[in-house]
Amino acid sequence: MFSHIMLGATDLAASKKFYDAALGALGIGPGHQDDKGRVFYMTDTGIFAISTPINGEPACGANGGTIGFNVASPEQGDAWHAAGVANGGTTCEDPPGIRESEMGKMYLAYLRDPSGNKICALKRM
Repeated sequence: MFSHIMLGATDLAASKKFYDAALGALGIGPGHQDDKGRVFYMTDTGIFAISTPINGEPACGANGGTIGFNVASPEQGDAWHAAGVANGGTTCEDPPGIRESEMGKMYLAYLRDPSGNKICALKRM
């Protein structure tokens, strides 16, 4: 459904450090920075990118918005969460773990990146 997702970053270096670590825990290599300063994480299934806003306004997290990353297991989700916290992210929502809902059992872990964007690791059980 999606070709790419790009999030705004207040401090691009801090955000790159965070995403290199968090996405590295998912087996995704370090981001590549282009000549415009944008950082891209390329995979076979899509592209994730971070950038300072092109309009010059401050980056801000979407209130109510969340970007979700698939994980292969709860253990990989825990590693993703730990790498994010160790590299400038902050935990949010409930602690990482398996939850039940009308959509079934799923593992969820939530973080805010250094710019305040809310991201999630998800594994449908």
